[in-house]
Amino acid sequence: MSKIILCADMDAFFASVEQQTNPRLRGKPIGVIGSGGRTVITTASYEARKFGIKTGMNIYEAKKVFPSLIFVVGDNEKYTHTCKKLEKIYNQFTPDVEVYSIDEAFLDITTTHHLFGGPEAIGRTIKKTIKEKFGINCTIGMGPNILIAKLASDLAKPDGLRWIKSEEVEDVLKDLPVKELWGIGSKISERLSALGIRTCGELGKTPASLLRNKFGIYGETLKAMGMGICNRAIQIKPEDAKSVGHSMTLPEDIWEREKIEAYLLMLSEMVGRRTRKYGYMGKTVSLIIRYTDFETLVKQITLSDFTNDTHVIYQGALKIIDRIKLKDKIRLLGVSLSSLIKDLNQIPLIEEERKRKYILQAIDYINDKYGDFKITWGSYMIQKRNSGVISPAWRPSGVKNVSVK
Repeated sequence: MSKIILCADMDAFFASVEQQTNPRLRGKPIGVIGSGGRTVITTASYEARKFGIKTGMNIYEAKKVFPSLIFVVGDNEKYTHTCKKLEKIYNQFTPDVEVYSIDEAFLDITTTHHLFGGPEAIGRTIKKTIKEKFGINCTIGMGPNILIAKLASDLAKPDGLRWIKSEEVEDVLKDLPVKELWGIGSKISERLSALGIRTCGELGKTPASLLRNKFGIYGETLKAMGMGICNRAIQIKPEDAKSVGHSMTLPEDIWEREKIEAYLLMLSEMVGRRTRKYGYMGKTVSLIIRYTDFETLVKQITLSDFTNDTHVIYQGALKIIDRIKLKDKIRLLGVSLSSLIKDLNQIPLIEEERKRKYILQAIDYINDKYGDFKITWGSYMIQKRNSGVISPAWRPSGVKNVSVK
């Protein structure tokens, strides 16, 4: 029996939520931005898209394209709250639900669709329920796997519903540009074009040996994608994390060591707190630096032992930056911890380490109860924390669930 995977994708999610919570914005061209001065458009309403406004534009670019654009500072709590409510709607139709991102979910309805009148009936009901409860539009795509379901939703946007059945996949992909497939970005598309491969049909017919030679093992995946094949299963439970990280575009370009250290400590605390909360420890600390010209540098260091201690992560980040001769002011900083294992939560034998563990637990408890950074390290206090843009990787549960309060 062929699977039937449903992709529920919110239309201009952040912008739609803002328009519904503020009636004066309905029908208006709006761009949702972060609260910092260096922010970009995270979502544009469809009214704004008609004038050429796109995700990723900075404020100055957007004003140049369309001076009358209305800027709205995003409210991450509203979006995450709505996402959690949407998950409850999906669970009414199947227990096999993967909330892939804050505005997108995959549902395996293979064994349940007959209970609700069939796949298209489920799609229509989900769209109607979301519209009635939240006043926002949702596009539904369906197919034999998540790749085709995602493609169906992309082709049906906005506010559409499309089911690409197994027997239709080859015909749909035949002349479809490879860049339209989920997972093939501009760089891969350009490399494929250089090989004379421009459509999915051409990609599916390309010898696997040629693709392996050019793309390594990923070449086999690309060939399968060109044929509409995707064996990735729905991830009902959050998968084990491979890394935990945070990055932020700074309110202003910085050079001063004191400011750099303060931000690194803040980022290390965010990483450490999340690894402690979800029971992980890591051994590899990575530092991301983006200069004012957008050149990005990624360096890492391997620690002597596994940790989730804020200050051990922080000291690792400092060791990395000590080895770097900064060529310009810094626009973005990021810290991540990888090579993860499960934390067995053993009590340290050394008294000083035991005290540090208890201090971290107390800080986490207070911040979990009263809000982020209600208690923090004194050397971080020279900076103000900005409310940033929520990551597309946010999940309503698991290690990728980042607090937005």
